[in-house]
Amino acid sequence: MTLPFGNPSRALVLTIAVAAGSGLVHGSAAAAASGPFLAHQALYDLSLVKSRGSNSVSDARGRILYNFSGNSCEGYTSEFRQVSELDSGEGKVTLSDLRSSSWEDASGKSYRFKIDTRMNDSESSPVDGTAERVGDHITVKLTQPVKKTFNLDGKIVFPTEQIQHIIAAARDGKSVLEQTVYDGSDNGEKVYNTLTVIGRPLAGDRAPSSPDPSTASDAMKTMTRWPVTVSYYDSDARAKDGEQTPVYAMSFELYENGVSRALVLDYNDFVISGALDKFDVRDSKPCK
Repeated sequence: MTLPFGNPSRALVLTIAVAAGSGLVHGSAAAAASGPFLAHQALYDLSLVKSRGSNSVSDARGRILYNFSGNSCEGYTSEFRQVSELDSGEGKVTLSDLRSSSWEDASGKSYRFKIDTRMNDSESSPVDGTAERVGDHITVKLTQPVKKTFNLDGKIVFPTEQIQHIIAAARDGKSVLEQTVYDGSDNGEKVYNTLTVIGRPLAGDRAPSSPDPSTASDAMKTMTRWPVTVSYYDSDARAKDGEQTPVYAMSFELYENGVSRALVLDYNDFVISGALDKFDVRDSKPCK
């Protein structure tokens, strides 16, 4: 069973939308387009916006705590915990507790991940593995849930690479970006096709309609941000009638330093908002 608020690793990366540093992606143009990314801690409050479809949801709530640190020399580390509760009515409540940590090499060559999920009173479902870019392919080695080694297409990107490409595309004035992403999701074997739609830039001095701690931070006041919507498609599913419905979509405002705000998560049957409740800039160790 998946988490009520979606895929664990994907929620980790794009809900919080933190990217790695300037040397992350393979293309020099994309790398040059971005500056240093911000080490910080963020706390998000999750709440139900609306419910639709046959699988009605009467309430949803939760919190996400996220820590990001690192630099372009040592790579980037993220730690994440999400506790969430989904009420389907008639006393049917699903409580999930997700803990995740990951490290990604700044050159996009290596990715390590650990994800541990608990649903209600069930035993934890850990996923543990590494992914290494070797020549024209990526070799994934899982130690949990089962020991397994397999290869992926070398054009697939890791999570922080994905965000880096989005920021680079936004800076270049592009409005659409397609990427295939591997992040250790589900049982560690999932690959997603993504379609990103990027809106016009919002200058740092443009006041948001709903302020939060990020917009009040001195570190953020001069930062450009873009409205972004990313839709996720199961790469193994076949389109029906020439069209494929996304598994879910995330909308947010993405700052050029990798922080995101004003989250909206659409899971087809229900929509969740993620309001930034607390935001603290952390000391960043310079690259030697």
